[in-house]
Amino acid sequence: MPTPLAPTLAVIGGGQLARMMAQPAIALGLPLRLLAEAEGVSAAQVIVDQQVGDYRDLEALRAVTAGCEVVTFDHEHVPTEHLHALEADGIAVRPGPDALVHAQDKAVMRARLDELGIPSPRHALVSSPAEVEAFGFPCVLKTTRGGYDGKGVWVVRDAEGVAAAFETAQASGVRVLAEELVDFRRELSALVARSPSGQAAAYPVVASTQVDGICKEVVAPAPDLDPELAGEAQRIALTVAGALGVTGILAVELFETTDGRILVNELAMRPHNTGHWTQDGAVTSQFENHLRAVMDLPLGSPAPRARWTVMVNILGGDRDAGRLYDGLRHAMARDPHLRVHLYGKDWRPGRKVGHVNAFGDDLEDCLERARHAAAWFAGELGDESE
Repeated sequence: MPTPLAPTLAVIGGGQLARMMAQPAIALGLPLRLLAEAEGVSAAQVIVDQQVGDYRDLEALRAVTAGCEVVTFDHEHVPTEHLHALEADGIAVRPGPDALVHAQDKAVMRARLDELGIPSPRHALVSSPAEVEAFGFPCVLKTTRGGYDGKGVWVVRDAEGVAAAFETAQASGVRVLAEELVDFRRELSALVARSPSGQAAAYPVVASTQVDGICKEVVAPAPDLDPELAGEAQRIALTVAGALGVTGILAVELFETTDGRILVNELAMRPHNTGHWTQDGAVTSQFENHLRAVMDLPLGSPAPRARWTVMVNILGGDRDAGRLYDGLRHAMARDPHLRVHLYGKDWRPGRKVGHVNAFGDDLEDCLERARHAAAWFAGELGDESE
């Protein structure tokens, strides 16, 4: 049997994040093996070596990682006990279960950030509507596990809004976390890469716009951000990555408050939507640096290639816009510098089906170009648009 040209990296989860790991893996000569949740999902369209299975099934995880040296993730939902079992089998799990649990469980995350002295919104675990009322309205209720893209999150302003959170938590067997409703100016994201040897790289802090809990657009770097505040955000991300032992990409989602502070909102330990701009706007994309990090290769430069890069997600709307591919002709003809990334997903309201990146020296121009293209793909503009 011929000697493998490179170690094989197993990736758990077949979404667009795994799909976008494929291109830098090709350039690095790094074979990927995929555990997909179903045939034909986003990443399964581009990664040849694949198996279909349930990430909650330990034997499926063992089957896909057999012969692999390292395993990484498209999402954070693999049970922690299964990851410990893979480590016992001799597989390098990156990020490891002791780090990943902080992205899986918001209560664990908040407790650890408190220990580290990292600024967060005021918070408390609550077990009844009465405890929520004692915490104080208005507030945000979150299930401690399983939530994403606005799911498992409720903004409640009085006692009437509390029941849904506890019904969902009870049905899924998780706890409820109450957090203060932060008066924030905008949302920021600090993205870093960290390798097992401890090397780290910090990308510029970006500003993100959320609509119904889903990231709509990102501007890199965050406009008019005080340099000291940007440095603090990067310091927080690097501190968290080091203290938790994160390997790969860590995204720290932040609130910039109206009184000039930053507070940690969420953690993600994988390539992140707020880092998609790096594909075309940074020397080394988050996807390449994630692969470099989990394979313990030297990290690439996170420096920006242009003064501004704008990423706008293509989100499924109420009406089917048809084949996204058919939008390429208009988008590319109108803007030869635009970069389009489609995920091979079926259209569904609110679903992320692709994104566009525009870069240049004029922020308003980049915003207009990216927004126009995303709206065109989403079927929000007519044929008369230029």
